[in-house]
Amino acid sequence: MQMIERLERLYSAVVADCLDRVGLRTQVLDARIRPLDPGSRIAGYAATVHFVEVDGVPESSDDWYRNLLAAIDALRPGDVVVASTCRGSTWGELLATASRYRGARGIVADSYVRDTLALIAMAFPTFAAGIHCADSLGRLEVDAFGVPVECGGVEVAPGDLVLGDHDGVVVVPSARAEEVIRLAEEKVAGENLVREKLAEGMPVSEAFRTYGVI
Repeated sequence: MQMIERLERLYSAVVADCLDRVGLRTQVLDARIRPLDPGSRIAGYAATVHFVEVDGVPESSDDWYRNLLAAIDALRPGDVVVASTCRGSTWGELLATASRYRGARGIVADSYVRDTLALIAMAFPTFAAGIHCADSLGRLEVDAFGVPVECGGVEVAPGDLVLGDHDGVVVVPSARAEEVIRLAEEKVAGENLVREKLAEGMPVSEAFRTYGVI
């Protein structure tokens, strides 16, 4: 959890900059993925869920939502649900309630969500591609979870670090997490100093030349 605590003190733009710096230039999710509540922040480990589109409700009610419910029951403290790219609504209030009980920190979904006012009221960080009230039953199914998925144009593996705020969502591959977070912490410290100098009237060109941050 220490890594999450360090990550949540940062913000998406500075982490994106540091991902660029180490050559990981495709880790920012598509701009269509936005927080329901503009003030939402999210940080944690990716718990991936892969959705596929279907046409029709399973004959047996025992199969309704089966893998989706299993994915929720498997969540652990510090997890962020990451739902794969699909057309349809994948999330709502009751799933968020169950996820929160298990210690999940929110969801990032390249899909739609519903029960949105309830999600905002319960302050469950929800980042999604849009809002749609239709149920997933008979339209979407989970065929796997805990596997690599594509979300917002980014390949996300289970255990990658996820950070989201009003500027967007970034994914830090787990193997590079320590390096990227350290660089981001250093950059934030530099930005704080430059902010002070700029407020005192230092020319922007001089600030960048002196501190290498802008």
